[in-house]
This record gives sequence, structure tokens and C-alpha cells, in this order.
Amino acid sequence: MKYKQRIVVKVGTNVMTNRDNRIVRPVLRNLVSQVAELYERDIITTLVSSGSVIAGREVLGKSQIKDKTQRRQVYSAIGQPRMMRLYYNIFHDFGMKCAQVLPTKRDFNPGIHRENMINCYEGLLSEGVIPIANEDDAVSVTMSMFSDNDELAGLVAELLNVDKLILLTDTDGLYTGHPDDAGTELIKHVTSNDDVDKFIKENGKGEAEGRGGMGSKLDFAQKTAAKNIPTFIANGKKPNVILDIIEGKNVGTKITLN
Repeated sequence: MKYKQRIVVKVGTNVMTNRDNRIVRPVLRNLVSQVAELYERDIITTLVSSGSVIAGREVLGKSQIKDKTQRRQVYSAIGQPRMMRLYYNIFHDFGMKCAQVLPTKRDFNPGIHRENMINCYEGLLSEGVIPIANEDDAVSVTMSMFSDNDELAGLVAELLNVDKLILLTDTDGLYTGHPDDAGTELIKHVTSNDDVDKFIKENGKGEAEGRGGMGSKLDFAQKTAAKNIPTFIANGKKPNVILDIIEGKNVGTKITLN
């Protein structure tokens, strides 16, 4: 099936959780409702979703495993089917189907794995099924790990040659300083060559809260934009933010080739 547009939307852990690190179902429902609305407009979405580590931690509680990597693998292996069950049920409510794709970084190297992954994505999209990608944390270690899901989202966007990449976070975009500081302004437009390091203020994150910060988000956004895929960083907690971006409204930070 040929669509008017194909987009990738990345949902960070901090979008779908509250201050107690619990997954907020209405946020996921709002995201899925927008994906369903876009589908009615002949625009198909591939989701890149974090959340498996938090979801696993909610089930298991405090783990006795001392090794941090192993602990993360265990949380993720427990949490991933839980995340998919959440998505499956919500998509079902909207009359849609979703599927799970769990790549490692090596799968994007030229070769048979990459071709198989493209075939899988293309097959799902042709059937109107929403692929939901997340790093396969259960088997990904060091060399085969993505920096975070922003990198994965950029690679998927490039793999599928999509029309737009949307990175959803818990701030409205890139600011001239820390978002909470007085006089700080939202930067509406960045090009793939702009040096924006001076604007980035990283925040400390807990173990299950996701690996990426604004610095990595912008780095991968600029790399994707350099491939002529317009990329957006926006607040995923705001209702209809994906629809607003697709409709060309002035929300978030837009990153373009030039």
C-alpha cells in the first residue's frame, strides 16, 4: 500500500511516566489516538518506544542483581511483553494492529539482517500494521547497543526513508538555556550544521529513566536531518502534538538540512 506520508515517532520513557516513574496509560492512549487519526489521513507511523525497563521494574520491584547491565537486561525482558500488551490493547481499542520489532545495532549494518529488517517493516506497513521498535535489551551489550532510542529512531527513519522523524520528550524542544530558567527561550529552528552545544544542559537520570538527554537527541536529530529527513523535537505530553507537527503548526524545535 502506498501512503501519502510515512513517519517515525519516538516516545521516550520520560513522556510515558509520571514523577514516581510509573507508566501513565492515558499518555499512551493519547499517542495511539493520534497515530490512528493519521492512519485515517493516509499517513502511516512507525513507533520507536522506550519503557520496557520501567515496565519491568514495576513488576519485579527492586532487583537483587548487582551487575547493572544484567539488571537492565532482566528488567527489559520482563517489561517488554508488558509494554506490548499495553500497546496491543490500546491499538485494538482504535481498531488497529501493532507489531513488535526488536533490533540490535548490528542489524543495521549492510547485509542479510538489514535486508530482513527492511522486508519485515515494509510487510507490516503494507498491511497497515504499526511497527513498534525498541532495542533488544535482553541481548544488546556494549558493542551492539544503541546510545539510546533516539539513535534507533534515526536509523529506522533512514532505513525506511520516511518523510518526517518526530522525537517526543518531556520538554517543548531545545531551549537557549535550562527550560526552567528565567528568560530562556525555545529555539524553533536548527539546521543540521548548527553548533548548538552551548544551549544544552544535561539532567541526571536514574537507572530506569532512559539513557538519552537533549544532547544526544539533538546529535541524532541533526544526523537524520542531514539525510534530508526533517526532524522535530517536541513535548509528547501535550495533546495532539504529533497532529500539530504534521499540520505544520509552530510547535517544538524543527531540525532541517539547511
